[in-house]
Amino acid sequence: MRITNNMIVNNTKSNINNNKINVDKYNTQMTTQKKISKASEDPVIAIRSLRLSTNLSHLNQYLDNNIPDAEAWLDVTETALTNMKDILTDVRTQCVNGSTDTLTADDRETILKALEALSEQIYTEGNSDYAGRTVFTGYRTSSQLTFEQDEAETKYQIEQEFSYTDLQEQRYYTGEVEVPTNADSECTEEIGEQAHLRLRMAYHGIDSLDSFSITMNGAESTYENGEIAGYTVTEYGSEEAWEEAGAELADDEIIFFKDTGELIFGKDVANELKDAKATFSVTYTKTGFDKGEARPEYYYNCTDITPNQEPVEYEKQNQEIQYTIANSTLLTVNTQASDVFDTAIARDVDELITIVQKATNAHDKVTKIESMLNEAQYSDEVSQANLKTYLEAAQKEADYADDNLQKTYSQYITNFDNYLEKVNIAITNVGSTSDRLALTQTRVDNQQSTVEELKSLNEDRSISDIIIDYTAAYNAYQASLTGASKVGERTLLDYL
Repeated sequence: MRITNNMIVNNTKSNINNNKINVDKYNTQMTTQKKISKASEDPVIAIRSLRLSTNLSHLNQYLDNNIPDAEAWLDVTETALTNMKDILTDVRTQCVNGSTDTLTADDRETILKALEALSEQIYTEGNSDYAGRTVFTGYRTSSQLTFEQDEAETKYQIEQEFSYTDLQEQRYYTGEVEVPTNADSECTEEIGEQAHLRLRMAYHGIDSLDSFSITMNGAESTYENGEIAGYTVTEYGSEEAWEEAGAELADDEIIFFKDTGELIFGKDVANELKDAKATFSVTYTKTGFDKGEARPEYYYNCTDITPNQEPVEYEKQNQEIQYTIANSTLLTVNTQASDVFDTAIARDVDELITIVQKATNAHDKVTKIESMLNEAQYSDEVSQANLKTYLEAAQKEADYADDNLQKTYSQYITNFDNYLEKVNIAITNVGSTSDRLALTQTRVDNQQSTVEELKSLNEDRSISDIIIDYTAAYNAYQASLTGASKVGERTLLDYL
């Protein structure tokens, strides 16, 4: 093949340019320490780099944001649960103190003040939040667990489910001694005690019992025209109204107290319900909630039917808040209020306060009447005899109050043991979740280091290798320039 001068010049220029491209390539690598500067240089490296960069971006998101957020959420939850455990432990301690039969007036006063202070803290921990998000309220993280202020107009229709295991014994007392202003007459007040099984709603101050059903042996009976399952249902505004009506409960009768939100059962009814292992569904309406009361939507199916607004229906659901803490790894971080902050806790504490207050008041009556007996103006025989009838009645009331205090406080030790068990389980679950989070963090941290190393191996070059290649390319470039300068020194004409 004939080689012309133009061919030699063109090839020389092409070779010089190629060598210059290599010098530029390695000069760029020396500056960036990267194997390629654009995808077309090596598509395999580019594709692998994109995949590794995406993977690393995800790992960085997990380590820098998701895992720390989940950890902080769990820390806030654990602190709140620990505080709740301390509160319940303190209430249980007061139950132990009140269950003794040697209480003095000072003992009762101490118990009363302690319980009143603790009652204000019952659900406070349930409002704990992380970064403005309430941690115990499921998906409604912008809302508080409790009512933030007294809401007299707020109205809810609430549905609750019970079983025969929720039936508990409660003592009811009739008659109350009034300290006389004089000793002109004898005391005729009859002091009595009754014990019945009851179901207690989550709230007191009920407007109406909207529906009530009992399921026994697979058959459901509903409350209609004052009857259910063949038993009479009688409603009273309060226990006092029942007392005024004679304080009688037939064996086949059910009574509903609106003020305390209680269904109490006659002997025959209670026995049949327990034997049949009955379940109950109760729907009731309540208007007005106190500051600090738990909002019903976090516990029950209910409807907010407050006047002058559209009804809002709530369905009790399992609302888990999950964080993605690793590839295809979800972690549930929230604990729901219904699992730990039982609505019965506040009701129990209120009853404990009421019971010890009644015992204190009863003993105060005894003290006042005894003081009247020692006053000169009541020293005559008739006055003394009349005051003694008051004293006997007051002492009987005080004895009943002491007995109720001792029995109820002893009974509620078990209640608060159960509440504590729920809280302890929740604390254990949070601890287990934290341990899992820590293990995942270690794994993701190791993955991050591995991916960063792989990404570096795929993209980066060591500066020493680049310098060697650059030097070789530069020498080749210089040599090509030198060779090109000699190409034009001889031509074919020199040999003709």
